[in-house]
Amino acid sequence: MSEPKQAVVLVTGASSGLGNAVATFLAKKGMTVYGTSRDPAARTRRADEFFELVAMDAADGTSVERAVAGILEKEGRLDAVICNAGMGIAGPVEETPVEEAVRQLDVNFFGAVRVIRASLPALRRDGGRILVVGSMAGRTGIPFQAYYSASKYALEGLVESLRLELRPFPVQATLIEPGDFRTGFTSARRTLTAPGSPYESWAAAAIGQMEKDERAGASPILMARLALKLLGRKKLAVRYTVGMPIQRLFMVLKRFLPAALFELGFAAMYGLLGKPAEPVRARDRD
Repeated sequence: MSEPKQAVVLVTGASSGLGNAVATFLAKKGMTVYGTSRDPAARTRRADEFFELVAMDAADGTSVERAVAGILEKEGRLDAVICNAGMGIAGPVEETPVEEAVRQLDVNFFGAVRVIRASLPALRRDGGRILVVGSMAGRTGIPFQAYYSASKYALEGLVESLRLELRPFPVQATLIEPGDFRTGFTSARRTLTAPGSPYESWAAAAIGQMEKDERAGASPILMARLALKLLGRKKLAVRYTVGMPIQRLFMVLKRFLPAALFELGFAAMYGLLGKPAEPVRARDRD
């Protein structure tokens, strides 16, 4: 891999949130950064975004291949890929349409797969880094975010396997597991709980707590600093957590606490103890 300051880096999902923070920060550090967005022309760029924003839809294989090929044609190499593009849905497993669940997995999991597959020939040839943005939700299931958690759990298995496959080559992969951060991801999440659902009160409590935690979450600059550090590190570990100290502590506790005790604590955190309130019938709403 080239020296970090001169590296050519691809950051997916860079139009907002953590991806934007990472792309902006790395570009300010002197790297040649290409961020991706499904529609780069749809937003006004800030004055400090010193990176090129290219069109890419992680759910479209042709779009991914075209974007990576364009960078390689222009720069002649690709030193690092940060797979960050993602989306979120929330709602009960029972009530979430399968089509919505498939879309969740397609963007968050297969989107990263498409980017990694398109980038690996260049990374294997010249050496490089693959940073895959998972989530702490990929280490412990989040109530009413089962499909989001599933997409992040899948990335854990992907990267662990990929690291073994890449041992003969000068390219390393790792997972970054963010906790709650203050980004637009909170307002962009789609909630799919049906009115009058038997899950309605519990879902409202759990999702409300989730949104509260996110709005009080860590600054995206922590994620950007970690990405910079990892791009300059000689050897990458399997995973790195980043975010609020209490949430990072939870990930440590999960390794040592009995599963039933950890689950009870999580249920209490999200207001899921006791019986759910009776759903409000449609005629009672009028």
